Amino acid sequence: MSEEHQTETGRRTLLKAAAWGAVGLLVPVRIAAAPPKGLAVGSSTPTSFEPSAWIRITQDGRITLTMAQIEMGQGAQTGLAAIIADELEVPFDSVRIEQAPADKERFGVQATGGSTSIREGWKPMREAGATARQMLIQAAAQQWKVEVGSLTARDGDVVHAASGRRAAYGSLVEAASRLPHPDKVFLKDATKFRLVGQSLPRIEGSAKVRGTAVFGIDAAIPARKIATLAQSPEFGGRLQSVKESTALAVPGVIRIVRLPDAVAVIADSMPQAQKGLEALEIGWSSGPLAQLNTAEIYADLAEATTRPGAVARSVGEPGKADGRRIEAVYQQPLLAHAPMEPMNCTVHVTADGCDVWTGTQVATDAQQAVAKLLGLPIGKVRIHVYLMGGGFGRRLETDGIIRAVEIGRVVKEPLQVIWTRAEDMQHDLYRPAYCDRIWATVDAAGKPTTWNHRIAGSSIMARLYPEAFKGVDSDAVECAAQPVYALSDLRVEFARVECGLPTSWWRGVGPTRSLFVIESFVDELATAARQDPVAYRLSILTDPRAREVLSLAAEKSGWGAKLPAGRGRGIALANAFGSYIALVAEVSIEPKEEVRVRRIVAVIDCGRAVNPDMVRAQIEGGVIFGAGAALMSEITVANGRVEQASYSDYPILTMVNAPNVDVHIVEGAEDPGGVGEIGTAAIAPAITNAIFAATRNRIRTLPVSRSQPVWMG
Repeated sequence: MSEEHQTETGRRTLLKAAAWGAVGLLVPVRIAAAPPKGLAVGSSTPTSFEPSAWIRITQDGRITLTMAQIEMGQGAQTGLAAIIADELEVPFDSVRIEQAPADKERFGVQATGGSTSIREGWKPMREAGATARQMLIQAAAQQWKVEVGSLTARDGDVVHAASGRRAAYGSLVEAASRLPHPDKVFLKDATKFRLVGQSLPRIEGSAKVRGTAVFGIDAAIPARKIATLAQSPEFGGRLQSVKESTALAVPGVIRIVRLPDAVAVIADSMPQAQKGLEALEIGWSSGPLAQLNTAEIYADLAEATTRPGAVARSVGEPGKADGRRIEAVYQQPLLAHAPMEPMNCTVHVTADGCDVWTGTQVATDAQQAVAKLLGLPIGKVRIHVYLMGGGFGRRLETDGIIRAVEIGRVVKEPLQVIWTRAEDMQHDLYRPAYCDRIWATVDAAGKPTTWNHRIAGSSIMARLYPEAFKGVDSDAVECAAQPVYALSDLRVEFARVECGLPTSWWRGVGPTRSLFVIESFVDELATAARQDPVAYRLSILTDPRAREVLSLAAEKSGWGAKLPAGRGRGIALANAFGSYIALVAEVSIEPKEEVRVRRIVAVIDCGRAVNPDMVRAQIEGGVIFGAGAALMSEITVANGRVEQASYSDYPILTMVNAPNVDVHIVEGAEDPGGVGEIGTAAIAPAITNAIFAATRNRIRTLPVSRSQPVWMG
């Protein structure tokens, strides 16, 4: 980057951002074009300076950064604030964060997911900070009648070194507010960053530690009532009958609300609502999925892989018979999101509008969905966004918000609808189940000469964007259609198979399902070639960043060093979300044949690490989340009903059985990549490859607990 990086902005910058990797959804992020809001028509005394939708500086020097991205534990707001503050040249502790309301006009489509917040916000947030800095400097130059080039900004002041004069930003607000936005914005040289690259504390971290952070479930709106609900336990089933008298006899129960496929109990408190729900006598009618079961789902998926699917990518001659053929079939289960904070939403529906208080990853989508349901103008729906106790893709959907509005519109008071853990688990929008058939031919040295990969599963894209779906789900084939390895003769196909259960994004999205198959199969090819898994990968890799993280992971993990009997190491490599990662898992087989994951070594190249401590935290958290799912999480179906209802039968990793995670960051000069999901996406094959190294048992079906018991501490 040059000393002063120049970028064209004019009065508006529009960043067209592909959301969630190559999923195909576009998320526009805009710097506001409107005149500064602190300057009212006819006003001669502006009260604040707003050079963009994200920055407000008042005359008393207070700096507020408005964040359209939602905070759900990933540290996005802290990272974005550091980027703006660095370009604005203000101390990090001098800024406060304000959560943006749903406002498509000012902020574009507000969606947080797919590890996009930092990587897609990098340039526009820098431009926002630099725009403010330049305008403040220009205002000082006009007041002091000096050249702009003789001034600098530092710690919230404009400084004229030659005369020793300094002016605080607050004192320049009025003058800066009258200036036009610059046609050209000059970004800082990377060597001058003071905040970017530093491990700054999380903005909301202390509030979470003190217990004062407010999540959606904490939205204590005055005079609110509480509701909980039961939805048809069978997918596609309908509400047939309800005996209300026993529930209405419970103290505190106010009303019973019937919906076509659900019934809700409204009460003064959650315990009273739960008691009322338990007292109801509910009859359900069966639907078209009454006989659906897990075995049928997997059988349909496996059958689909035996015939050609829609072609996602084909290069070279993948069908040629050239060498020894190696084939494998992999199976992955339905998965729930299971966030610690269950689904909840508070609503107040009135004759002329609706207020919604909740944690959501898609504030503008939620606003639009509620407006459509109620027949209201978009501006009459106000979405108040709260912190989330976990999202993992679940809160990319608006079904919980819509359900709350359906119930809430029959009462006058604000209503908080809280799902029980069982309702949350049994009425999720699940990560699809998949079956993959993959085969390759290899030459005398064991290197692949052809590569064929056939994927069968539900299409999330076809449900959400039917007009754009042309037979291939771009999410399902991500990483598979563009593997990190140098494969010249390749064909990847997708077969859409819907079982009837609702499916949606899950942390790691397409790469999570693809990488388990690819990295497991590459390990199988290495075994067939009688080569070390790391050396084999290096022999078919040309990407220098991939080679670096792979080699460094091997070094940091002690790859090749002898392990005690019953232990093994496995490795996996990924290029996803704009980042590269290599993971080495070390497992042991305990006396009762239980698999125990003892240690994970991760090497991440995410380009420029905006906040190294948050990068480490996200890799640690992503790895633990993905490891738990790989080892023992699975949603099963019997007679059209999900069988799991809590963490007791949908287990996740806890502190006692979580491995140590050792994270190493490769320093890079590239623009930041995503880090929130890549650890989740790549951990499963590292673990199963390690199990093979320890036992010679090749795991091709997840979770691992289907094949081997898992150590629970």
